[in-house]
Amino acid sequence: MEMTGERRIPAPRRKVWDALNDPAVLKSSIPGCESLERLSDTELKATAAVRIGPIAARFTGKVLLADLDPPNGYTISGEGTGGVAGFAKGGAKVILQEAGADTLLHYNVQAQVGGKIAQLGARLIDASAKQMADAFFDRFAASLGAVPEAAPAVSERGVLPRLPAAPMGLPMVVWIAGIICLAIIILIFGNYL
Repeated sequence: MEMTGERRIPAPRRKVWDALNDPAVLKSSIPGCESLERLSDTELKATAAVRIGPIAARFTGKVLLADLDPPNGYTISGEGTGGVAGFAKGGAKVILQEAGADTLLHYNVQAQVGGKIAQLGARLIDASAKQMADAFFDRFAASLGAVPEAAPAVSERGVLPRLPAAPMGLPMVVWIAGIICLAIIILIFGNYL
């Protein structure tokens, strides 16, 4: 899995850098994080409860920080195990860039999963990862006293953008066609049922 993105954090770069290196801020920002402790200046130990689709697991692992360039960015790498659910390992390159009074946080994540989680399929894993990343950045911005950009109201976006792209592994067009066919069958044979 690979995920690249950029988030605008309404806070100065030094404040964002300090928060990215504060275990208490990270613990409160990471969805499902139960513990996060600093083992050294470049090593952290974490435990997080994660749910991806029907699989829930508690992952434990270590995170290493490298290529430290305060307050411009660093590289994060780590791996964790979730018992019978499987494992996850990977890394991310994080770059902080000043944007007036705000900070642009660029990230490029590469990860691998194995075990039962890998059997769920790439779309479900990618959707879960994106949802967790969005939750992290919203919480992270809130911990800095910044107000994250509000999502448009449902009435502005409509209902379709909120639906998953492929419920239960089938494309949305298949579900819509199936519902239309079912409605036609009920209309035609409704008197005989």
